[in-house]
Amino acid sequence: MKRSNVTQAIVFLSLAGPGIVGNIIVFLRYLYMFALGTEKKPINLILTHLAFSNMIIICTTGVTDIATLFYFRNFLGDIGCKAMVYLARMARGLSICTTCLLSVVQALTISPRTTIWTKLKPQTSWQVLPFLLLFWIGNVLITSNLLYYIKAGGGLNMSTPGTYIGHCYMLPSRNIIKWLFLSLMTLRDVTFQSLMGWSSGSMALHLYKHHKQVLYLHSSRLENNSPPEIRATWSVLILMSCFLFFYWVDFILSFYTGFTVTHDSILLNIKTFLELGYASVSPYVLISRDVHIPNVMHAH
Repeated sequence: MKRSNVTQAIVFLSLAGPGIVGNIIVFLRYLYMFALGTEKKPINLILTHLAFSNMIIICTTGVTDIATLFYFRNFLGDIGCKAMVYLARMARGLSICTTCLLSVVQALTISPRTTIWTKLKPQTSWQVLPFLLLFWIGNVLITSNLLYYIKAGGGLNMSTPGTYIGHCYMLPSRNIIKWLFLSLMTLRDVTFQSLMGWSSGSMALHLYKHHKQVLYLHSSRLENNSPPEIRATWSVLILMSCFLFFYWVDFILSFYTGFTVTHDSILLNIKTFLELGYASVSPYVLISRDVHIPNVMHAH
C-alpha cells in the first residue's frame, strides 16, 4: 500500500471509528428514552433518526473507501456500487432535513406562550413522524437518478467520461437530467438551511435577551454560574456551525467535480472526509452538551 493510502486510511479510521461509536451511543440512548420513557418527547425521535442517518453515511462511505484503499477491484459490483452511493447520498439528505427539524422544534420549544409559534410545537412523537416519513420519500426520489448512472468502475475504460467515486463510477447524464436533479437538491438544501438559519438565529436571540433579563434581576446569584439556557444556546450554535462548515465546503467541491467531470483523487479524498466530518462530530456535541433546551420562560 502506498504511503498516501496509509495516511488516508489512518485519517479515515480516526473519523469513522469514533463516529460509529458516538452515533450508536446516541441512537441507543434516545431510542431507549423514546421506547421506554414515560414521556414520548418529539426530540427523542428526532435525535434517534439523526444518529441513524449518520450511521448510514459512515458505513456506506466506509465500504467504498475500504475497497478503494485496499485495491479490492470489483469488490462491490454494479449492484453494490449503486446501493452504497445511493444510500450515502440519501442519508446525507436525511441528515440535512433532520438537523433542520431539530433546530426548528427546539426554537418552538423555547418560544414564549404568548406567541403564535407555540401552536406549531409538536406535543408528541407521533406529530413528528409524518415529517420524517416525508423526508424519506423526498430524498428517495431526489437521489433516484443514481440507481441508473452509477456503475462499477472495474470493467470500464479509463477514457470513458464520468466521475469516479472510489471504485464506483458515475456515468455522465444528459443535461436536462443533470439540471433537474441538481435543481431538486438545491431547492431542498436552500429551503432547509433557510429554516435552520431562521430557527437558530431566533433561538439564540431569544435566549440572549432572556439571559440579560435574568442577569439584571439576579446578578448576585448568577455572576459565577452559566445559566442552562446559555449552555443550550452554545450547544445549538456549535452543532449548526459544524453542519454549515462541512456542508458548504462539501457543496463547493461537489459542484466543481460535478460540472467539470474531473477525476482528482485529492479532491475526492477531501470530499470523503468532509462527508464523514459532520456525521462523526455531531454525536459528541450531543453527548458533551445537553441538547434539550430548557423552557426557561415557562419556568419563570
